[in-house]
Amino acid sequence: MNDKIVFYATGDIGMNRDNPDSIFQGVRETLQSGDLVFGQLEPCLASIGTPACQARLPMRGNPAGAGAIRRAGYDVISFATNHCMDWGREAFYQTIGVLKEEGMQVIGVGKNIDEARTPTIIEIGETKIGFLGYNTILPQDYYATKNRPGCAPMRGLTVYEPIEHDQPGTPCRIHTFPHREDLQNLLTDIRKLRSQVDVLVLSIHWGIHFVPAVLADYQRDVAHAAIDAGADIILGHHTHILKPIEVYKGKVIFYSLANFALDPPQAFTEDLERQDQHKEIMKLNADWKNSKKKMPEDSYKTILAKIEIAEKRIQQVGYLPVLLDEDSNPEVLSEDRREFEEIARYIESINDDQDIQTEFIREYNAVQIHTGE
Repeated sequence: MNDKIVFYATGDIGMNRDNPDSIFQGVRETLQSGDLVFGQLEPCLASIGTPACQARLPMRGNPAGAGAIRRAGYDVISFATNHCMDWGREAFYQTIGVLKEEGMQVIGVGKNIDEARTPTIIEIGETKIGFLGYNTILPQDYYATKNRPGCAPMRGLTVYEPIEHDQPGTPCRIHTFPHREDLQNLLTDIRKLRSQVDVLVLSIHWGIHFVPAVLADYQRDVAHAAIDAGADIILGHHTHILKPIEVYKGKVIFYSLANFALDPPQAFTEDLERQDQHKEIMKLNADWKNSKKKMPEDSYKTILAKIEIAEKRIQQVGYLPVLLDEDSNPEVLSEDRREFEEIARYIESINDDQDIQTEFIREYNAVQIHTGE
């Protein structure tokens, strides 16, 4: 009996267009062929609420987008995003509600911290797959507490170290560290869930957006600690561009799955290019100012993670190269497409940039990751 489970995982999704189903046209068949599909929801899906004062780009799409996400094939959604509270508590709760009404499981958020840290367990045959979701990219008060809704936090702390103490104005080294209490909570949740499931999936919204390749120190600290505690795979997102893929103790860390089916920021606010804060963000990627598109060129390269589970464990991990068109519609690429090789080489180059030695193996229409197991 063949008990193989095909599990697909994507980065950021979220639409604000008249026909939300249209964004999945080039990937729907592939997603629906899987036994289990995970995605990270970036914007609220709501028709109510007021923009939060601290929201730099309040993101809100039509609640009908939840149905489009479900019809595309998604089963589990993390809403632990830096936009989860952009439109207040009303929109936050409406988003969770419309996702659940469509039959999807929602992780990483809740009416309080206990609910936000609660895992989801999916049973397929005799295999139990557990999901936990956390967020590092946190505007003020977006994380849940005992008495406040929000997302499950995995905060990072930053220290700026002057390189030359006697030379004012010279560059600093940037060091980041995991928030000690948040990390302990995350590890406690992993250890608790470990005994209940066969495969444990950790989702985390983190990283340095738009800057090619670079990882923050805290990311490796958190990822390695999570795997040491029992996580089987880590699915990162938020940065809107791909980041390195690491194998640690035979477990795969996708530091960023990038955008997948996410409308560009211009779809969520008017006159974005004229806003000073957006001009500052554009400076993070040197190619952006020369691009005639709505995002830097790097943001149009992405992947679909493919995890194969059999005998109650992850047997193989790889990815399918995916190209976004100018309207952010994703398309799964065949290996005869020039862009297939461009994306594969891009990942190899950013791995090299961060001195992460991962072996990638080209296979039919996919790239497999050698885990050493």
